[in-house]
Amino acid sequence: MAITHCRICGRELFPEILLELKNMPAAAQNFPTAETLADDHGIDLELRQCSCCGVVQLTNPPVPYFRDVIRAAGCSPEMHAFRLKQFSDWLEEFQLQNAKILEVGCGKGEYLEIMREAGGEVYGTEHLDESVQVCRKHGLNVEQIYFEHGDEKLKNGPFGGFFILNWLEHIPDLHTFLQGIRNNLTPDAAGLVEVPNFDMMLKKGLSAEFTADHLYYFTEETFRVTLESCGFQVLSCRSVWHDYILSANVRRKQPLDTSLFRRKQQMLVREINAFAGRYGKTAIWGAGHQSLAVMAMAELDKKICYVVDSAPFKQGKFTHATHLPIVPPDTLKNDTPDAVLVMCAGFSDEVARILREQYDPAIRIGILREDHVEELPC
Repeated sequence: MAITHCRICGRELFPEILLELKNMPAAAQNFPTAETLADDHGIDLELRQCSCCGVVQLTNPPVPYFRDVIRAAGCSPEMHAFRLKQFSDWLEEFQLQNAKILEVGCGKGEYLEIMREAGGEVYGTEHLDESVQVCRKHGLNVEQIYFEHGDEKLKNGPFGGFFILNWLEHIPDLHTFLQGIRNNLTPDAAGLVEVPNFDMMLKKGLSAEFTADHLYYFTEETFRVTLESCGFQVLSCRSVWHDYILSANVRRKQPLDTSLFRRKQQMLVREINAFAGRYGKTAIWGAGHQSLAVMAMAELDKKICYVVDSAPFKQGKFTHATHLPIVPPDTLKNDTPDAVLVMCAGFSDEVARILREQYDPAIRIGILREDHVEELPC
């Protein structure tokens, strides 16, 4: 049954059919024999585009052997030379000479052997038993597996680098598949990922490049979007091999380092409490969202007498979390504090001038800057 939603992001496909190709080959391998020829029939390929992530894709179901795609072409001298240089440069660029390198979908090990020649400590995964046996006969360390659920663990992991060449376009559930790869990588692992170049197909109108085997047709833009959405940071992406291939260098995404927030928060809380502790009665000017957050973080509910704000809709109410009364500016004349800490972001200097010009000059004034309290001279 034709799909109506994107296989990658789950959003609806545009209703318009981009291209329909009639009576096309139903597969690119498993050729019919004389005995099975009568059972071989052409199929119609329907191409549509995701309305959200933009990936162009077939609405047809995947071919039955998508886990067992084989590389029909041998490694010509030109391709061998290209891959050897590419792999050598990649190992050097990402300092992977001493790392374990995994090829996902390694076939019969042609590229594993070139990666090993380039200096990598190579391992592979492959689903097709026949190909696995060929790899092992050649002394290659290959595990028979397909990332079906995303939580599979490889025996020799984790790996500092991985490569997957012209197979992603075959995989129905890319998120799960790439999650399975990520779960077997070191935190800072680098990857080399390649797919056919749909930009080139569009530019040259190469309709013969469409095949039932390829579910997706990636431009550079949608290739980047897909990899990023599946947990990889795209460091670079370019066309290679006579523009037929999009080649991306990626890293496994890591959570952001938020330690600076914690350090700055601790420093700010210390400075605010020190300012409030130096004087008997301290007020705050400003009940904006930043001020509310700072009051809560610094636990100022018992150290501040009230909060001044010029917005009438806030006056007579209380601050969130700390429950401090919010009062109009004239309160500073009737119930004068010893100090005022101004927390008004871009308006703080203006408020400080108003305090100096219109209120008791004996009031000590502090201004909350980005990461410290600036106390103004009397």
